[in-house]
Amino acid sequence: MPQDLYDILGVARNATPDEIKKSYRRLAKQYHPDQNADPGAEDKFKEISAAYAILSDADKRARYDRFGLAGVDPQAAGGYGAGGFGGFTDLSEMFEELFGAFGGGTRRSGGGRNQARQGRDLRYDMTLSFEEAVFGVTREIEIQRTERCDVCGGNGAKPGTSPRRCPDCNGTGEVRSVRQTFLGSMVSVTPCPRCQGKGEVVDDACTECRGQGRVRRTRKINVRVPGGVDSTTRLRVAGEGEAGENGGPPGNVQVFFNVKPHEFFRRREDNILLDLQINVAQAALGATVTVPTVDGDEKLTIPPGTQTGKTFTLRGKGVPRIRSDGSTAGRGDQIVLIQVVVPTRLSAEQRRLFEELARTLGNEAEATRQGKGFFDRIAEFFTGEN
Repeated sequence: MPQDLYDILGVARNATPDEIKKSYRRLAKQYHPDQNADPGAEDKFKEISAAYAILSDADKRARYDRFGLAGVDPQAAGGYGAGGFGGFTDLSEMFEELFGAFGGGTRRSGGGRNQARQGRDLRYDMTLSFEEAVFGVTREIEIQRTERCDVCGGNGAKPGTSPRRCPDCNGTGEVRSVRQTFLGSMVSVTPCPRCQGKGEVVDDACTECRGQGRVRRTRKINVRVPGGVDSTTRLRVAGEGEAGENGGPPGNVQVFFNVKPHEFFRRREDNILLDLQINVAQAALGATVTVPTVDGDEKLTIPPGTQTGKTFTLRGKGVPRIRSDGSTAGRGDQIVLIQVVVPTRLSAEQRRLFEELARTLGNEAEATRQGKGFFDRIAEFFTGEN
């Protein structure tokens, strides 16, 4: 252990109590054995907790600042109590008291290694078509998960028998060893090797689960996907994950979505975008065209003189808006973006007509000065006004 407690916590010697606590919270979470499986993480966590136990106490910190480690030596300073720092029986108890339990997907209730734990969450990746993402769908999915054994009821013992309290740990699921350091008694807590932390041993194991209390099974479940999801949406199916431990509740299934691209449509938040190509005559003269939407074809009126880049809005033809509770509130719009397509290959008749049109249009720059644009000239030509 480094000799300077401030260095252990990564704070300056004039750090405030709040700064010390904040640094300890960060480091303790980083090195807590339940979160960090790296070799040496547990020892690092003990160093951090020991340093915090001194520097968080105003009297002990003052003695340490004045006399160094000698000022807080348990023999010289009266000790910290037979159970460890501040009356806690071990460092993990102190950590739980300060912050409560934390963990990646594992919620705990009670204390000790044999406490109830919620089961792990499972991930399922689901691919949807564009329309399924817009309107929603109900899918049957297949998952593999660990479940409580129905034969033994989850206790791992053969029917007609029961587990008994582990004689090595007296049912706590933990074994403790105490060693003396210059900071006092350090208590190391590890899972009981005989019962693997369960607190109970099975003499006559269940043949179905081989004494584990849980079995691996494949299940099919129905998942209702609401309308409006996209590839960033996550759907939680409660209670369908791995079985809990020691009577804890099961985990959940987290559904991740992958929405396939559509042939025509693009999505921007709750709106659907569509690029629509029209020809020169339609743009110049105007037209009524058929536009695809996710609800079916719709009629769209193109006014005369429409230019490339013009947009039209079809109200309520977009994606349902998802609320935080999973319900929907209205729909977005479909935005139609016009692209005027100039032909690159002409039939003999089309070429003749365009050449005749070209003679009437004259110089484009001159036509602009006269106040008539290109499409105005085309409209006059096709309507016979010129």
